[in-house]
Amino acid sequence: MKKNIAIINGDGIGPEVTAQSIRVLNALAEKYGHEFNYTYCLMGACAIDQTGNPLPDETIEVCLESDAILFGAIGDPKYDNDPTAKVRPEQGLLKLRKSLQLYGNIRPIVTYSSLTHLSPLKAKQLEDVDFIIFRELTGGIYFGKKELSDDGTKALDECSYTREEIERVTHLAFQFAQKPERRKKLTLVDKANVLETSRLWRKVVKEIALQYPDVAVDYMFVDNAAMQIMLNPKQFDVVLTENMFGDIISDEASVLSGSLGLLPSSSVGVCTALFEPIHGSYPQAAGKDIANPIGSILSTAMLLDYIGLPQEAALVRAAVSWTLQNGFVTKDIDPINFYFTSTIGELISDYVSGKISGTINKENIELRKSTII
Repeated sequence: MKKNIAIINGDGIGPEVTAQSIRVLNALAEKYGHEFNYTYCLMGACAIDQTGNPLPDETIEVCLESDAILFGAIGDPKYDNDPTAKVRPEQGLLKLRKSLQLYGNIRPIVTYSSLTHLSPLKAKQLEDVDFIIFRELTGGIYFGKKELSDDGTKALDECSYTREEIERVTHLAFQFAQKPERRKKLTLVDKANVLETSRLWRKVVKEIALQYPDVAVDYMFVDNAAMQIMLNPKQFDVVLTENMFGDIISDEASVLSGSLGLLPSSSVGVCTALFEPIHGSYPQAAGKDIANPIGSILSTAMLLDYIGLPQEAALVRAAVSWTLQNGFVTKDIDPINFYFTSTIGELISDYVSGKISGTINKENIELRKSTII
């Protein structure tokens, strides 16, 4: 198989974690005879520094012509700490979502038995947790009208949704809930007791649910959902929600896995799709080879599913599970006995290449650790 993949490294740790995903893709290409062609593009603070634009037109063009997009992270302290900045890295990502019509963000939440000690929840509550969040991505308050009064004492952020925006991501979520590996349950998270936009969401979802009679549907206010994710996360299967609520509860759900650095995501829409870890640019770790690349690597597994390579995707996920189960983790998971970003990438690449049979002599790897045991 031959595929063209746009690479947007972005800012902070973005280039480091993305490099490990490309290493894994190259290992798969060699093993299965695929050809992955990469085109590197600018977006974010690095794009502002080089071009003055957080999303150059050339990046949009490359993305539109690619079969998939692999993205690292976005953000820089010099913009984060300056609320008066008129040009910001995040504007590039928001514009890319609109330009490519990436209306659905998909965030799977799973837990690993070897990492349950990292979660504030009891291990029993984390057993068999496996749900997926569908977040509408191009509407709502993030894209609404924004105003600040002349005297700076009043601000406005408008939240707006159309029926069409709700319908397309709702169909996507229902279709996913029908897949054999799911439990055919969908939960709409909203605030329909207060917000008019949420009442429209609930009305549209109830209408569309009639087209999917095999999927059970329930409705939950977002404040209750935030609590239920902590109290009983295994009750969820497919969660559907609007833009801001999805942003918040998916980050909250990251504590179930043990680290924000473990979680992948995809953004799908009308043409191509974008794949990225859900973590930020983590500038404090940039250039130190300590960032967790697994969120990016699992995003690559989602990319492989998207381009029609499920066997390769399953192998990548198996490699990640083997790595975590055997204690090969980065500093965010074990601050004392941790492995470097590049070491984790190398281990996962070796696993998918068949160079690791399932057992390994840790003594051969310990010299590449930051701490010798």
